[in-house]
Amino acid sequence: MKFSVVVPVLDESGIVPDLIAHLAGLDAWETIVVDGGSTDGTREKLSEAGPAWMILLRSGKGRALQMNNGALRASGDVLLFLHADTRLPGGALSTVADALQRNPECRWGRFDVRFDVAGPVLNLAAHAMNLRSAWTSICTGDQALFVYREDFLAIGGFAPIPLMEDIDLTRRLKRRGRPLRVRQPAVTSSRRWRTHGVCRTIGLMWGLRWLYWRGVPAAHLSSRYRGKQ
Repeated sequence: MKFSVVVPVLDESGIVPDLIAHLAGLDAWETIVVDGGSTDGTREKLSEAGPAWMILLRSGKGRALQMNNGALRASGDVLLFLHADTRLPGGALSTVADALQRNPECRWGRFDVRFDVAGPVLNLAAHAMNLRSAWTSICTGDQALFVYREDFLAIGGFAPIPLMEDIDLTRRLKRRGRPLRVRQPAVTSSRRWRTHGVCRTIGLMWGLRWLYWRGVPAAHLSSRYRGKQ
């Protein structure tokens, strides 16, 4: 089973060395990093330090657009979308491959998640994210979504919206069957949560998702999200 790992980046120059080291350890069929117009030297650092096995693409800004562009370039059987500040557990791709082969009815899935900094509130937030996904099959990009490439293309990829592209995608993937749950957690960065306040960020994100569920357009929610940061 061939994996194409797609990583959208924007102004992540500070973590480029760690990101490249992590991607090297995944041993994927191909790794595609898609820069969305960084202005802090991210693309230059990736170009200088990027190994031969890494494909670096330029794209317009926006995770949905960047990930769609990466997926169109990909040739693997399975796409795995990884945020630049999320780290997969050891042997992640082998674990996913084994699980997909044991569960042929499953066409997509996600990892459980925990934050890189422990604490009662962050631990509770991660636990709530994992339970939400288990109960509803609605997942977020922090959970390292993976999907067979043919299924991703069949549903049209990520919707061209500025926010909630992961929620929208998983809603549509639910119609193709239940997701696989990889319980070995991916470790995601808590920097945004700590910078803007953990409780404040939790309230903001759950509030935005509730409004999206109620039908508020993603463009409107994106403006509100940017204004609260």
